[in-house]
Amino acid sequence: METNNHIWRFATIGGVKRVNLDSGADLLALETLDQKLWTALSCPVNGLEIDPQTLQLIDTNNDQKIRVPEILAAVKWVLNLLKNPDDLLAGSSYLYLDAINTETIEGKEIYASAKTILNNLGKRDQDYIAIEDTLDIVKIFAGTSFNGDGIITTDSTRRNELQQLIEEICLTVGSKQDRGGKYGIDLELLQTFFEACENYYSWQIEAQEKASEIMPFGIDTPNAHQAYLAVKSKIDDFFLRCNLAAFDPETTNILNQLNARVADIANEDLNFKMDEMRNYPLAKIEAGKALNLKVGINPIWQNELKQFSQILFGSNQETLTETAWHALKVTFTGYEQWRNKETGNEVATLGMFRIKEILHSNYRAELAQLMIEDSALNKEAESIMLVNKLAHYNRDLFTLLRNFVSFNDFYLPGKKAIFQSGTLFIDQRSCDLCLKVNDMDRHNALVSFSGMFLIYCKCVSKSTSEEMIIVAALTNGDIDNLIVGRNALFYDRSGQDWDATIIKIIDNPISIRQAFFTPYRKISNFISTQVNNFAIAQDNKEQLEANNKIIKATENAKESAEKPTAPATPFDIGKFVGIFAAISLALGALGGALASLIGGFMALIWWKIPLAILGIILLISGPSMLIAYLKLRKRNLAPLLDANGWAINARATVNIKFGNLLTQIASMPIDAELNLNDPFSKKRVKPWKLALFILLTISIISYLIFKYGLKVIQFI
Repeated sequence: METNNHIWRFATIGGVKRVNLDSGADLLALETLDQKLWTALSCPVNGLEIDPQTLQLIDTNNDQKIRVPEILAAVKWVLNLLKNPDDLLAGSSYLYLDAINTETIEGKEIYASAKTILNNLGKRDQDYIAIEDTLDIVKIFAGTSFNGDGIITTDSTRRNELQQLIEEICLTVGSKQDRGGKYGIDLELLQTFFEACENYYSWQIEAQEKASEIMPFGIDTPNAHQAYLAVKSKIDDFFLRCNLAAFDPETTNILNQLNARVADIANEDLNFKMDEMRNYPLAKIEAGKALNLKVGINPIWQNELKQFSQILFGSNQETLTETAWHALKVTFTGYEQWRNKETGNEVATLGMFRIKEILHSNYRAELAQLMIEDSALNKEAESIMLVNKLAHYNRDLFTLLRNFVSFNDFYLPGKKAIFQSGTLFIDQRSCDLCLKVNDMDRHNALVSFSGMFLIYCKCVSKSTSEEMIIVAALTNGDIDNLIVGRNALFYDRSGQDWDATIIKIIDNPISIRQAFFTPYRKISNFISTQVNNFAIAQDNKEQLEANNKIIKATENAKESAEKPTAPATPFDIGKFVGIFAAISLALGALGGALASLIGGFMALIWWKIPLAILGIILLISGPSMLIAYLKLRKRNLAPLLDANGWAINARATVNIKFGNLLTQIASMPIDAELNLNDPFSKKRVKPWKLALFILLTISIISYLIFKYGLKVIQFI
């Protein structure tokens, strides 16, 4: 279809002209749409209310970001496989087989693969394939001998010999799981196994060819060497001590070190001193002494030495000279060098006979041929995987476009965008504009530009104890009861409830009404704070003065006992004349200013007085309301999305009218019955009586002010 002359339709949504995606023709022409007109240029793969597998399939470079080129590639691919592009707009979880375009080679392969899937699942007569059908890859390939992944299992052959060898390879060098969920081997494991067999076989053959050098004790050489190693260090220590005693006979007692060390543990249970006694000399140290293998041995070492003697010398050998000991060490040199070259020991459990049988058979070539046959079906198997991809795109791609190219789902009443994670209930309201926070540091840097009143909440799932942080935008109501630490309830898009606690608040205007009372609220808070501070300060001052008076009174009592009482100082009114004058001057100035203000006010014509009062109110609340109005018109969601990893290309304005939809205030049901008779409330005056009283009071006060007010103030 020719798309260069495609006529696009736009609508003003959220203060921005956004493109309408209403038909398959729009999708076919999407690559011709100027990217400057896209609402987003990239979005994260994680944290969105859309199937993450779909996003992973679109993210072809696996960088956890979806960008415009990847979106265009996905759209082009899926539309090439559908007969009717309009089918994509339905977002159906079912992919009907007759909707697949079989005029292309890839379409034919995917159609055939879809039929294969249904056959393998026992749904041969079904004319559609659901996403659930494509998800169970294990079940899809469970009934096939080959599945194109290059991994063969015991089901890949009927020969018992090959099945046995596959199991042996899995047990010795490892296994891999194939697409059908079964464990088998691939070419890499096959090569590893046969290399191990060849290495182990060559290593064992070397021992047979050099038996006299490597196996001095025949087949008992490994046991003899093990017994030799068990006492080697201790016998070396014994002969070294004897040589030192020969070098200096006076050191003999020191080298034995037995008397003092045994004395330290003589009064204790020796069963708990085995490790300490193991460090004692093997036998009594004497210059030039041979080691007696049967008598005078450290009891902790008797068993090891006995086993060593019987295996290497037989039961008739009683002593071991140092010369014989060194000769024995040389005897094991060839064996130890051979052991150090050990290789292929992972297959040692199979035994030389089985390894020789495997190496002299044609099993390796037969298994490799099975792997070649399996890999030959790789293209068909990949087509089966592409059915899963097509089914996901058929359901989710258009939803992503409506939240990427344009923000239609966000601004359309009754729908939610993929970045809206749920609903927060707090202070008799529900907040629908809630986003998961992926990076708190980025939010701290960007949220001030949103112009919205935001509350950050730590949420804990009641069912799984999972934790996350969300940010909710309050766009309606007031803020009197919102403080850090207050609890709320959050419902995610699946309906699961989370305990939420406010951890941070970003203060911005919510409504014009709230902005009207903001100056008075600030003045009230300021006065309340100052009064509290003054009261606390006065209380502390009085407490301090009381303490000082008590201390001073105690000191004066002591002094009065020693000195005669002085006469009291008479009251001197002259000292207070200046104070009285200053107070009178201040009151006069205040009264004069007040008289001038009220005088000017009273000089107005009666109908101008309400206008003057209205002017005063506007003077106080007007700036706050104007600033709030300007901010409310410019509330922008884009900084929040940018903080979550999006690249937003246009404003996402949340104006006053739209904000009222995003935050719902509690209201009585339409058909609800309300009983106004509250037994615990104070008795109220009837409304008409209260109105009459207020009217009379205002009339009397106005008359008195008009007639006497100015004279009274001037008199003061």
